Amino acid sequence: QVELVESGGGLVQAGGSLRLSCAASGRTFGRYAMGWFRQAPGKEREFVAAISWSGDRTNYADSVKGRFTISRDNAKNTVYLQMDSLKPEDTAVYYCAVSLSLLRGPSEVHGYDYWGQGTQVTVSS
Repeated sequence: QVELVESGGGLVQAGGSLRLSCAASGRTFGRYAMGWFRQAPGKEREFVAAISWSGDRTNYADSVKGRFTISRDNAKNTVYLQMDSLKPEDTAVYYCAVSLSLLRGPSEVHGYDYWGQGTQVTVSS
């Protein structure tokens, strides 16, 4: 079992930056991929970014490409999402997730096995 706890969310103005963290506990020794998803009110959960265990491969949604950066520190069992040039449309609850064996591709919600509780990100105009 893997437990994930997101932090770093908050309220920022458009154009500002936030850095989200996701700390993992439990079965953290596995070679698992990690990803970030977000969900706005009334909308489905959507893919944001993903990273392989080694960090050599990353994937981003077109909507955040060039603005967001995903990284991980396996020694700290933590994955990060650096968000720059934030826009009001980035407002959502952000979730981190773990895939023990990514069989469905990095952007597929159903390909992930464990999820955090989410952290709110609000971007004002």
